[in-house]
Amino acid sequence: MVFSQNVTITKTGTTAASFLKIGVGARSIGMGGAYTAVANDLSAIYWNPAGLGRLSAPEAAFNHIDWIADVKYDAASTAILIDDVGTIGLSFTTMDVGEMEVTTTELPEGTGERFSAGGTMIGLSFGKNLTDRFSFGMNVKYVREDIWNMRSQTVALDIGTLYTADILNGLNIGASMSNFGSKMRLFGRDNRVLIKTGSGEQNIVNAEYELGSYDLPLIFRVGLATDMMKGENNRLTVAVDAVHPNDNTEYMNSGLEYSWAEIVSIRGGWKSAFERGSEQGLTLGIGLQYSLSAPINFVIDYAYQDFGRLKEVHYFSFGLKF
Repeated sequence: MVFSQNVTITKTGTTAASFLKIGVGARSIGMGGAYTAVANDLSAIYWNPAGLGRLSAPEAAFNHIDWIADVKYDAASTAILIDDVGTIGLSFTTMDVGEMEVTTTELPEGTGERFSAGGTMIGLSFGKNLTDRFSFGMNVKYVREDIWNMRSQTVALDIGTLYTADILNGLNIGASMSNFGSKMRLFGRDNRVLIKTGSGEQNIVNAEYELGSYDLPLIFRVGLATDMMKGENNRLTVAVDAVHPNDNTEYMNSGLEYSWAEIVSIRGGWKSAFERGSEQGLTLGIGLQYSLSAPINFVIDYAYQDFGRLKEVHYFSFGLKF
């Protein structure tokens, strides 16, 4: 007798540089990560670089995220507009898991040494409006991961497009591909070992463990966004994204944003719907834009994300528009 069972295998946890999947921007997270077709501020660098072409003034932003398991994630970015060229952006992100104690099979209580681990990304971005309705953008990124005396590094590419259709108060249609690049493999002195050969005590040779190479977390996004209500002082934007990652099942992000006079904004959404095994879900956010002195505007955003059995995640963003 033969029993058969349909089993769907996902590649969860099989990619390198997983910190690249952490969303950047409290505004975008407050909208459930449905930002591919919104992408009209500096967080477009992460979600859809084509949105950089829609910036109306230079911007600078800093983001801090209290991630799960006490991981700290910070991102800084800036962009300038160059006439007849486009928008040029720079970004820097870093993830730090903090220090941990070194343990071995012989010393399970610790050796007295401590180690740290983390990730770094440095990016150069470009966005341009090719027509009054169609925008194109791209990022070139240096990606690095470190753990104790080991590191891995590569170069990755993001590409995005954004189109505004003349329906539904200007329906935005966005698409992006993130983290296209070569595989990553750890190297460094921690994978070197001394091996005794033969019967003599002096027969020692240097060797290295052969470590595996792993893909980057490639992500394809397609999104729609429109202003369901747009008046002199009131705006209601709704958005939805369909996401296809290379290390999990497909999922959807959805969200909305209500803004009064483009000063105070309230947001809500749902992140990673239909993703198998996801702990993500409800997101909420609030934002304030205040004019310090013309033409400088100060922007502060906060977002809360429910992470189910893990914990909630808090996002903070601070920005300047010149």
